[in-house]
Amino acid sequence: MFKLLVVVAFLFGAAAAGNFSEEITITWGNGNGKVLNGGQVVSLSLDKSTGSGFESNGQYLFGRFDMEMKLVPNNSAGTVTTFYMSSQGNAHDEIDLEFLGNASGQPYTLHTNIFAKGNGGREQQFRLWFDPTVAFHNYTILWNSQRIIILVDNTPIRVFINYESQGVPFPNSQPMKLYASLWNADDWATQGGQVKTDWSLAPFTAYYMNYNANACVVTASGNSCENSTVGNQAWKTQGLDANGINSIRWVQERYMIYNYCTDAKRFPSGFPKECQLPSF
Repeated sequence: MFKLLVVVAFLFGAAAAGNFSEEITITWGNGNGKVLNGGQVVSLSLDKSTGSGFESNGQYLFGRFDMEMKLVPNNSAGTVTTFYMSSQGNAHDEIDLEFLGNASGQPYTLHTNIFAKGNGGREQQFRLWFDPTVAFHNYTILWNSQRIIILVDNTPIRVFINYESQGVPFPNSQPMKLYASLWNADDWATQGGQVKTDWSLAPFTAYYMNYNANACVVTASGNSCENSTVGNQAWKTQGLDANGINSIRWVQERYMIYNYCTDAKRFPSGFPKECQLPSF
């Protein structure tokens, strides 16, 4: 029987993999973003005037990126809490995890998307099998030259394979930074924008901790993966074994609520090419 791995880590209760004071910069929010507990935790808040966000100080070309998050509790309708990676420019690459808020008693939606060479539209959405507001849970972006795998508590929920040889764009040449944010999107985030943010409940706050980037760091002087020690890390070729495939099928059968590859109304003339190729 498949077992769920649930990380039960309470606020300020676990040692961080990296120090936020050194790893990230609060980039916006007019004081709504804070580094706490000696660099172990970041809080992002949203009020009626502004949300908040941060970005990694480093930029990367492939790696495994882990972040523990505790989302806005109770009525979070209209809010979006994010953990994603992006390059710069119009033809940018991006790997998105966006947590769409909910009215009390309704589950969060995890909205995922992948942009390559400026083209996105590859949305898959999931309900989580736990309450992400009660405790910290680990969210992972694993990105190598063969595939992207998104994991929740080390359980794979989505894979996007490099089919560039088949004419499908794949993010494999532009360095990306890691970003996180909490912002208001009540025009679309909750039930298509039907449920608005209740500002009487503000400020809304989410917490981040245990950020770890096991990755190729790109600087003006080169790429750290040119070093043989870093170059031999397991994530560089990691894929899905039989257990991983079974896990991703288990999640997608029970918790996926939207898949662009099955949206015939959106693609009446035929699905995108990657949807017609093997998924694993």
